[in-house]
Amino acid sequence: MQIKPLSPKLQLYLNRHLLRKKFDKQIKIFQQNSRHPSLHTELLIPKSDGIYSFRIDKKYRSLFIIINFEAEIVDINDHYQ
Repeated sequence: MQIKPLSPKLQLYLNRHLLRKKFDKQIKIFQQNSRHPSLHTELLIPKSDGIYSFRIDKKYRSLFIIINFEAEIVDINDHYQ
């Protein structure tokens, strides 16, 4: 699956939280197989909003939407906040 470039805000978040390397690894996996078991990809509730998430690591998740078969990452956050 193709992924739109990250916004500067999300790039800054990755760098501040030292997640760049982990994120890049997960993105490679996501591009090959968006349903790979290590990603724990899921459709969030309410399902009608069409927001999905995948795991960056045990603490952080990436939220994305799919538009015209292209994923756009809209947020990266602490899963337990």
